[in-house]
Amino acid sequence: MRPHAIRYLPCFALAMLATAPQALATDTAALPAATTEAMAQVASPQAIAEYRHKLKEYLAARAAFEEEAGAYWSSISEKRRGRNAKRREHQAIALDDYVLTQPPVYTGPKRPVNPQPEAEEPREPHERKHIPVVADLVKAAADYFQWAPQRPGNEMEFKQAYARFASAAGLTREQAVRVYAFETGGNGTHASQSGFHGSRAISTAIGYNQLLTTNTVELLAEQGPEFIKVLNERAAGLSGPARATMERKIAVLKKMVALAHSVPDEWAQHEKIGDTPQGWALHAMVLDIDVGPMLQTHKLLTSVIFARAKGYNRPLTAAELEMMNLTGDGTGLDMVTMPLAMREQVPTSNFFQRGGYERNPVAIHHNTVAKLLAVTDSRMDQMSNLPGAKELAAAF
Repeated sequence: MRPHAIRYLPCFALAMLATAPQALATDTAALPAATTEAMAQVASPQAIAEYRHKLKEYLAARAAFEEEAGAYWSSISEKRRGRNAKRREHQAIALDDYVLTQPPVYTGPKRPVNPQPEAEEPREPHERKHIPVVADLVKAAADYFQWAPQRPGNEMEFKQAYARFASAAGLTREQAVRVYAFETGGNGTHASQSGFHGSRAISTAIGYNQLLTTNTVELLAEQGPEFIKVLNERAAGLSGPARATMERKIAVLKKMVALAHSVPDEWAQHEKIGDTPQGWALHAMVLDIDVGPMLQTHKLLTSVIFARAKGYNRPLTAAELEMMNLTGDGTGLDMVTMPLAMREQVPTSNFFQRGGYERNPVAIHHNTVAKLLAVTDSRMDQMSNLPGAKELAAAF
């Protein structure tokens, strides 16, 4: 949203009106158009009174709604804490451990438009946070590690590398292809970025499973030693320039892993690194033909491993895996482990913070667990028929 401009013309027009009323009254046709428009914005006492009355009604309605909404979302948090406590005690989760009503929706009057906008307090300009795009990641890797990711010769080469590693790690073709189709719209590339338009993006999420910078830092911290081991094994089978390139990549990866290990293994700490140019440099690894497929695979594999560790041994469907991919392992598993009959009754709001829910039209419209899983499956069906998804399926 653009910052509101500070309007000077109405004040200028009022000053003229106070000093030369007759001239203005008799010769407004001769005034510049901008000045005439500014004068027209001087509101009558009746319009101001009506505005103040409507504003009072709006503020009262909004306050009542906020009180109701606050109580609702507090109950969501309280129920979530209760479920977590039950799980720690290995107790069964029942239907009444969830809030079973939908969130309140504001239906009161809209905020009225001030007939004297120049009287409003000027707002501080809002500085838009820069979200790094691929070019920023590559530049950061060059600046901080004097290295550039080794990009594939074509997209099929990356898909084949991903399919080989994902299959060996235990992901099924159905899981990988359907999540890819959902996350990228069925035709994404290894460098596809969330909401990318022109030179801007809405998120740092990149690739087949849309890793954020924080995901990359976290995976390098937790899986980095294993990645280094894999690359060392590959280097052993190479010679000449190819081996030198791999050894250089391993050296850079070791430095990146050390940076990821420099803070406690916590999401908030990894997020801080990911929000720096050094973190952008780490995120450039998602573009690399050797490391990128490992990062993309482990983005999903960690959810599979988490579910198994919690005693959920049935293979996750692609839609269930996507719930864990989207909402986090703990929250996603809460939905996945829910009996089918309960899924029809439990609102999706139980698995979100208020701000995240209100920005998620899919969760709002498909407002039970069953509906959310169903629409996810439906979109996976649709997107899996597109050329990019078919190519990935063939790579398996």
